[in-house]
Amino acid sequence: MTDPSGYVRERHNDGKRDVRWPEAPAPLPVPVYDNHAHLEIADGDEPLSLEAQLQRADEVGVIGVVQAGGDIDSSRWSAWAAASHPRVLAAVAIHPNEAPAYEQAGRLDEAIAVIDELAAQPRVRAIGETGLDFFRTEPDGFAAQARSFEAHIELAKKHDVAMQIHDRDAHDAVLETLERVGAPERTVFHCFSGDAAMVEIAAERGYYLSFAGNVTFKNAQNLRDALKVTPRERILVETDAPFLTPIPHRGRPNAPYLVPVTVRFMAVELEVELDELCAQLAANTLEVYGAFGD
Repeated sequence: MTDPSGYVRERHNDGKRDVRWPEAPAPLPVPVYDNHAHLEIADGDEPLSLEAQLQRADEVGVIGVVQAGGDIDSSRWSAWAAASHPRVLAAVAIHPNEAPAYEQAGRLDEAIAVIDELAAQPRVRAIGETGLDFFRTEPDGFAAQARSFEAHIELAKKHDVAMQIHDRDAHDAVLETLERVGAPERTVFHCFSGDAAMVEIAAERGYYLSFAGNVTFKNAQNLRDALKVTPRERILVETDAPFLTPIPHRGRPNAPYLVPVTVRFMAVELEVELDELCAQLAANTLEVYGAFGD
């Protein structure tokens, strides 16, 4: 395999976004982890290297990142980043919006085989992000998404790793698939987008719910309601960087060093002490993905 260290994707900029990096928040009292980020995507007026991203995060108490892939190239980069940096773990997968294109090209089975190979690496601790997306993909691509999702579920169980789910406008179908096929032991709804009723189902089944910066958005009361009824031992936090930058920086580039903004917001919503929430989030992360390293 060729060295993927130079791989980078540029985030589209229409010239209307404020691409200045937000100022760093105050450090957290207890270190936490970013459960889902895409650090291979370059953003900002001065794109940050992986090393700079991790340094900025460490300075505010974010001591590890789960780097998520969405196609063959980004999954290979994710595995490389995890193997190269003790504060990075990897998730690898074919994103549900990419699955139809691979299927149309006759390469979906090949792509899944690459994910299978990458998942055998010791610092690849999750299959993700995988799932279903009925928002961006047209109905003629749903069958490919479903086939890919079910194959990824089996890979997570085969390698005994966690699974990060992408679920957009597909709540019922995702829950049905997990119940029918059998969910991996550690199943995470990345960037949870459901409501309080969905939390009840997820909690009963032992799934984890990861909340991103959009929980701070004014129009996201459903997410705040969901957060409040999620069992504390099932809550995770993430950035989905460079996307979903929390208020008051919405629209600007996102990065793991901004996790404290979301965590502080969550602590207020949950009416819990900040250090208590941080400790719980850290413990939950390690329960799902295992130790990061020195």
